[in-house]
Amino acid sequence: MKIGIIIGRIGGVDGVALETEKWIEVLQKMGHEIFIISGQFEGRKINCSYETQVAEMSFFSPESYWEQKKAFFHPDYNQDDLLEHCHLYAEVIENKIVDWINKHDLDLLLSENASCLPSHISMGIAIKNAVIKTGKPIITHDHDFAWERGDRYVSPHPKINEFVVNEFPLRLPNSFHAVINLHAQTTLKEKFNRDSIVVPNVMNFNQDFGRLTDSNRDLKRDLGLNGADILLFQITRVVTRKGIETAIELIDKLQDPRLKLIITGNYNDDAGNLYYMELVEQIHKLKLSKQVRFAYQDFSNKGLSGEASKNYSLSDAYAHARACTYFSTYEGFGNAFVEAVLAKRPIFVNNYKPVYWPDIGSKGFKAVMLEDKVITDTALKEMHEVIYNENLNKEIAEYNYQLGKKYFSYDTLEEKLSELINVATN
Repeated sequence: MKIGIIIGRIGGVDGVALETEKWIEVLQKMGHEIFIISGQFEGRKINCSYETQVAEMSFFSPESYWEQKKAFFHPDYNQDDLLEHCHLYAEVIENKIVDWINKHDLDLLLSENASCLPSHISMGIAIKNAVIKTGKPIITHDHDFAWERGDRYVSPHPKINEFVVNEFPLRLPNSFHAVINLHAQTTLKEKFNRDSIVVPNVMNFNQDFGRLTDSNRDLKRDLGLNGADILLFQITRVVTRKGIETAIELIDKLQDPRLKLIITGNYNDDAGNLYYMELVEQIHKLKLSKQVRFAYQDFSNKGLSGEASKNYSLSDAYAHARACTYFSTYEGFGNAFVEAVLAKRPIFVNNYKPVYWPDIGSKGFKAVMLEDKVITDTALKEMHEVIYNENLNKEIAEYNYQLGKKYFSYDTLEEKLSELINVATN
């Protein structure tokens, strides 16, 4: 089957792009031919039959930038001008999508988050109109919905809000939904009476990941650490919802100067660097400057493998982690959890809403779990035991790995994709 993927950008390290690459890999293994149309092809080369770039589909195009600014950030009084603009550029994108569909004689379309989140309004409309014009079935891979983003997609203009509700997510007779968690499935049904299939984020459990190698053995030394240091890793970006302050609090409570917290992500998405500065103040107040390290400059920004880079990869980070901290308050799924499971590293987690317990924790994973980021005496004792009891550490890691392989592997994704394709094409 010829499957066409529509996505705003691909080849980078954002969650939507990374999961799309996994879908491509599994779909090709299933024997399907993959074509991609996108506004932006970033760093990595994508293995597909044909790539088509449409500049207007980029999130950073002047058209998209202008409409986002006018719809949600600095709105004009004239709502009609904005809607006219959206429809005008939607027609431009629609025509290019239709030409692409016809040129490659595509059998099935796949929209990657572009039909559920109004982060590129014109593209969302264009996809809908192209589907209506061609009659092709489409699966919308819905990673996020507008109502899950607080007030990010709430406009001061009633017409814009009404428009967003009417157009996102896509709701056509020949459109079918894949969501990433149970909460999204329930909400989609309650709001729009739309059925969906839950497809969790997955990892390739056949890859070599989080292992010590000749190329990463000197990581501690290169970070200016001692061989006897015990490393806890926070493998996330620095944004408020990641709960990094709780990981810092944990370091303080454990009272062991050998313990080091290594934070691999940057703070580019932290508006005004306000959260980053809060963490710096906390570190200063607790006198932990020798034990907490912001190390984004030492780790590659090229996905999990790191590829050819002088910096270390995320796999290298996991290879040196005694355990991982993940005290998030909210996640759409939680890739960092599954990454730790794949790397055979124990993880300390907050019961982040609305996903952790219903979609992950309830499956039986062994993880020290906090509620509302509160480190109780019991939780502290459990985390201490996991860090310092080597046998328990390895036992938990191996148990979680086998469970992750059962629930969050490429085999699971293949089963879900087969189900989706069957629903969409029959």
